Amino acid sequence: MDAAGWDERYAGTDLVWSAGPNVFIEEICAGLEPGSALDLAAGEGRNAVWLAERGWDVTAVDFSSVGLDKARRMAQERGVSIRTEVADLTGFDPGVAGHSLVLVVYLHLGARELPAILERAARAVAPGGRLVVVGHDVENLDRGTGGPQVPEVLTTVPGVLEAIEPAGLTVERAEVAERRVTAVDGSQATALDTVVVARA
Repeated sequence: MDAAGWDERYAGTDLVWSAGPNVFIEEICAGLEPGSALDLAAGEGRNAVWLAERGWDVTAVDFSSVGLDKARRMAQERGVSIRTEVADLTGFDPGVAGHSLVLVVYLHLGARELPAILERAARAVAPGGRLVVVGHDVENLDRGTGGPQVPEVLTTVPGVLEAIEPAGLTVERAEVAERRVTAVDGSQATALDTVVVARA
């Protein structure tokens, strides 16, 4: 889906996603010392705003201006501030070693675009900082619930590790992790996510 498609999806008054952070972002980042954070593919800003509430200096980047408008409104309603930047990540330069935390959460692009974005994200992590990548894993197609149903845009642990390897980060966590979700019928189900945490 292109930027116009996401603008249309985010155009309603309700949030498309929950107002709370992704469960893995909360688990991984709750105990980290706040610093400069870069949230790539931030969408409506749920992770960015949660980090800002915990003292992080956050920049949220997405190609949907409508999504980022909602992120700023959410931040204001919750008494914090975030910076936002409208940009297509396929051409976005996050800089080098400038952030103590870089998030890439549910960015689903094909194999031609995603590896370069992940490598740039990894290079943007400052010494001692962390890169956190979360994505719908390809195993979710057969064994999980929800997420895109197109294998070409799903992530794998080996694929993420290969993409970030040139940046020389130390991998702290790399797994296909289970995430509890509520199915359309209200029952509890399991989604399978790629989760990678690496430290500069």
